[in-house]
Amino acid sequence: MNNTTKISALAITLNEAEVIENFIESLSFVDEIIIVDSYSTDATVELAQKHEKIKVLQRKFDNFSAQKNYAIAQAQNEWVLFFDPDEEITTEVAKEIQEAVQNPKADAYFIRRQLYFMGKKIRYSGFQTDWVIRLFRKDKAQYNGNLVHETLDVEGTTAKLRARVPHHTYKSFDDYTGKLHRYSALQARMLYEKKKKPNLFHFLFRPFYRFWHQYLLRLGILDGKEGFILAYVNAFSVFKRYVNLWLLYRKIN
Repeated sequence: MNNTTKISALAITLNEAEVIENFIESLSFVDEIIIVDSYSTDATVELAQKHEKIKVLQRKFDNFSAQKNYAIAQAQNEWVLFFDPDEEITTEVAKEIQEAVQNPKADAYFIRRQLYFMGKKIRYSGFQTDWVIRLFRKDKAQYNGNLVHETLDVEGTTAKLRARVPHHTYKSFDDYTGKLHRYSALQARMLYEKKKKPNLFHFLFRPFYRFWHQYLLRLGILDGKEGFILAYVNAFSVFKRYVNLWLLYRKIN
């Protein structure tokens, strides 16, 4: 790779000791790896620092957009990879990334994720079209400011890669539901900042709609019991969002 096609790989972490070493090893083809850690209480930092080309920075977590934009600002190279540690960068994915950077057709590239939940490949449940940007030019993209479910705003052209990235989001049931509850708290804060107030409609209809939309309309029923569990816990996370929003208003009254 010449000087114009060097790649910086970025990731944000919190207690990722279980996956961090495999994740770093899968990035052996990049020129630098920057980890922005939110003061993990497990061995994430120690394990990461054992590897070459690694720079570990610790920053207090405020929200996903701010954390990721901070990481982007640390990158030294024109091209940036930004994967989550629970996403598997296969040999096929790595090869296609290198080809895209050496002969770029766009300023940012979407890649399609393949969700695995409770050990099962999820083919439906709304994840059929799970496209995310994971490769982009540093000076062409920034995260949009959302506290959670942030997206990358790109000033330029986009394209899609062919390879799929396995997404192993499930470590344990408690870990998965805990992650959804953290997202719910951040979403509640976003709604609070927009002065949205919860009502009975939000508590009753929104979770009900989320469950049936994911389970029936998005064909989660075809994913078996795992599809049912996914729809249920996601519906409950919607309920939890509005409970958290209600609690935010109670704190100031």
